[in-house]
Amino acid sequence: MNPDVNGDAAINADARAWLAALAPYRKPSTFRSAIEIVITAVPFAALWTLAALAAINGWWWGLLLTIPAAGFLIRLFILQHDCGHGSLFGRRSTNDWTGRTIGVLTLTPYDYWRRSHAIHHATAGNLDQRGIGDIETLTVGEYRALSRWGRTRYWLYRHPVVMFGLGPAWLFICQYRLPIGFMRAGALPWVSTIATNLGIAVPVACLIWLMGLGPFLMVQLPITLMAATGGVWLFYVQHQFEETHWSEGEEWNFQRAALHGSSHYDLPAVLHWFTGNIGIHHVHHLSSKVPFYRLPQVLRDHPKLRDIGRITFWESLRCVKLVLWDEKARRLVSFREARAAA
Repeated sequence: MNPDVNGDAAINADARAWLAALAPYRKPSTFRSAIEIVITAVPFAALWTLAALAAINGWWWGLLLTIPAAGFLIRLFILQHDCGHGSLFGRRSTNDWTGRTIGVLTLTPYDYWRRSHAIHHATAGNLDQRGIGDIETLTVGEYRALSRWGRTRYWLYRHPVVMFGLGPAWLFICQYRLPIGFMRAGALPWVSTIATNLGIAVPVACLIWLMGLGPFLMVQLPITLMAATGGVWLFYVQHQFEETHWSEGEEWNFQRAALHGSSHYDLPAVLHWFTGNIGIHHVHHLSSKVPFYRLPQVLRDHPKLRDIGRITFWESLRCVKLVLWDEKARRLVSFREARAAA
């Protein structure tokens, strides 16, 4: 028998075994979840208010407070993210309304985002189902088959200035204002988007009336842009690393793609806190019902999971150049490596 077939079967069986092992961690604690919301939302509001007072009074050093405020905004997004998976509270309605409320602060229409993110989880690592809720990734063969303009467009899209600068700003400020990609998906994405836009517009109008447009933008824009860039970076590193897993057809398997196609982004403890442990992404993809505050416990109880897909912060910086999936080498490669292979 083909040894590769035996190897694949063993990996898939191992992934299914891990899925069963994670079942006891899936039940959320209502009290713990409520506390996590309070200790995230209250400091964010306090920092925003202090930064606003600094902007109004010309104390420019006070705008440094927008940096930790952006960190708390990222954490608010992780709370919203867990609501979308139904893992922050036991009741779906509590998750949904909490997520919709937080969505006003994160500028993210909850129901629209939840639908696209569910597609991402269901198709991650599947070469046959790319395009919704993920970062566009071409194979080396697909890239070579493009016209010169097509290659230029993809090169621009994957350039760090676009991917981590212009892209996040466009996504959170512009794209999330319309349910792009779900125009025919029924009324819910439209209702969610319009309701979120109204929820954003009313407090923004009041704040501009109270403090003026200039001070408002000096506070809100840096927070939004820093948080958006941080969020996109996290999402990028969670799947765009060299030894990630992609497959197609019958070879694709949900458990295997979740466990080996998602990274364990091993960050310092303070960054793990601000990012809601989302760096333990292979565990999250394998069992998205595990609340974010129980992910570290999973690693403590199951040390073997620590080394699967593990990358450190410094190692993650090298992932920026990985832009194409090499189907022969079965890893992500840079444009330079693709040209050298050709």
